[in-house]
Amino acid sequence: MDKYDSLKIKNQLCFPLYLTAKEMTGVYNRKLKNLDLTYTQYIVMMYFWEKGSSNLKELSKTLMLDSSTLTPIVKKLEAKGFIQKQRSEKDERNLVLTLTKKGEQLKEEALDIPFEVGRCVDVTNEEMKQLRAITAKILMNIRNSAPQGK
Repeated sequence: MDKYDSLKIKNQLCFPLYLTAKEMTGVYNRKLKNLDLTYTQYIVMMYFWEKGSSNLKELSKTLMLDSSTLTPIVKKLEAKGFIQKQRSEKDERNLVLTLTKKGEQLKEEALDIPFEVGRCVDVTNEEMKQLRAITAKILMNIRNSAPQGK
């Protein structure tokens, strides 16, 4: 065994994960073009399709994206008429983001996207469940081992 084996690309976990994420995002972007959404806009919309409304802090926490990344995305989705911002009745300092009727209609148009992407991936449902579980475990382990403040 070569002392540099651990530095070979073929022995890395990060490299195939990176390439897979890059390729998956590309597949999604091609499929989402008809909906006039980027991949990041799509994950924000999936959040609102599930939750209906939220504030930026909860959205940021759930999607693990900082507000400086989310703010322009939210603005674009608002400009497209998919979500709207309103002041909270309980606390006017708090902005509530809510799915619009147009945003709800988009959900129907997006319904086939996961199945179309799934055909490209070509793994069984069981393999998909295992992959999600393993990647979620890796993500949580990394987040739990990261220094505070990161």
